[in-house]
Amino acid sequence: MRPSLALFISEPGRAIADYGTMLAASPLLLRAPRGDGHPVLVLPGLLAEDASTATMRRYLRTLGYEVHGWRLGRNLGPTPAILSGMTEQLEALQHAAGRPVSLVGWSLGGIFARELARSRPSVVRQVITLGSPFGLADPDDSRAVAAYRRLGVLHVSPGSLPRRERLALPIPVPTTAVYSRLDGVVPWQACINTPGEHRENVAVYSSHLGMGHNAAALWVIADRLAQSEGVWAPFRPPSVARHLFPERTAA
Repeated sequence: MRPSLALFISEPGRAIADYGTMLAASPLLLRAPRGDGHPVLVLPGLLAEDASTATMRRYLRTLGYEVHGWRLGRNLGPTPAILSGMTEQLEALQHAAGRPVSLVGWSLGGIFARELARSRPSVVRQVITLGSPFGLADPDDSRAVAAYRRLGVLHVSPGSLPRRERLALPIPVPTTAVYSRLDGVVPWQACINTPGEHRENVAVYSSHLGMGHNAAALWVIADRLAQSEGVWAPFRPPSVARHLFPERTAA
């Protein structure tokens, strides 16, 4: 079901509020679990670029991770340059570090992250998606469909892309889907994993445009990245902020 018009038109204001809340929560965010400093690649959403994920990447660097933007300019969808560039960067990061890379993808960036993991599971440690509609059955249910279609002339041929039904299939690495019932761009129901081993869903109170700097979403990302390689357990929120995570599902 398409998000309501009220949620959609309020997205910019709510995204600003998400940023303000994140600033207020900074002391708590800096107490998040810290991991082993492995490489993390962050992929932006449709029509966004690395500037949109700068706050998230700065935060993860303060926790000790080797964080990288995708360095492919604006996300125009599945263009030949973007599809090849993501793969090349992922493999280069894994080769330089000598260990798998965690992928964090926002909206369309999360769909890309899942497909990278599906095609190269040996070099991906885990995938975290933020409001990514990988389960979208009808493109018209997304408020971003018009923009995506206008960019279609730049995309690879439809026959070169995975069928929509495949996008929702489980991926062969641990994955956490962060979503919000207040998403005004894509239906939240399309942003969740089907139940299964090493797959989970965590709800936060967030706008779509603010999810990359939402305090609760940032905590989830930090918590998931802090898990030791080869070890996975479902997300458990901190007791002092349990109310910020209204729903959690995992196998």
